[in-house]
Amino acid sequence: MDLAQKAAELRRLHTDPELLVLVNVWDAVSAAVVAAEPSTRALATAGHSIASTFGYADGEQVPLDLALRMVERIVVAAGDLPVTADLDGGFGDARETVRRAIGAGVVGANVEDQLRPLAESVRVVEDVLAAGDAEGVPFVLNARTDAFVRGGDRPREQVLADAVERGRAYLGVGATSVFVPGPLTDDDVQQLVAALGRGRLSVIGFPGVPDQARLAELGVARVSYGPLTQRVALTALQDAARAILAGGGIPEGTRALN
Repeated sequence: MDLAQKAAELRRLHTDPELLVLVNVWDAVSAAVVAAEPSTRALATAGHSIASTFGYADGEQVPLDLALRMVERIVVAAGDLPVTADLDGGFGDARETVRRAIGAGVVGANVEDQLRPLAESVRVVEDVLAAGDAEGVPFVLNARTDAFVRGGDRPREQVLADAVERGRAYLGVGATSVFVPGPLTDDDVQQLVAALGRGRLSVIGFPGVPDQARLAELGVARVSYGPLTQRVALTALQDAARAILAGGGIPEGTRALN
């Protein structure tokens, strides 16, 4: 399957009535483990988790070259599954960053607005899509707005209105979906879907966010899990280390996944 075909499949998965569930990965072995699950239809990288793997803080602190080398390894481990990458805010040049990501085999991405001025954020979305066009790949942009995660103490209705305004603007210039991470309530999700349209909203499965069945019922397009999956793995590692250092052994049922 070539990149254009993978991109078309990733777009179909976003626009299909069925909720797209993505288990985020951060290196080759995590990608291989998730890709081997029969229900996996695509892979999504977690930028925070990749940065942590190399000892960097989240927020474009990891060198782009280093991050993209890991993304390329993830693409190889994914086989024929399409891969969408977390590209933070575009690393200062979203068009060039997406061009390089496509070169690594990526066919979709999250790019966050970091609450930049709206006109500037729209230009970033346009740049991302132009990069895909230039490479002959119908790039799948899950345009992220940080209205909720950077909302601070603003009233909830203002945060929601900001997310809607930005989301509509990004969809208007060609984004496939709008990613609104944050501790969303059922009512938040309902209002966002009503404003953006069914099959347009993407969320992260933080504790407290409606479960998958409810998200599907409400018309959400996609749910992913960002750095939470790496936290699950690291929690298991810490628990195992604690038990071993206390005189125990490897937990029963441990599988040889590496």
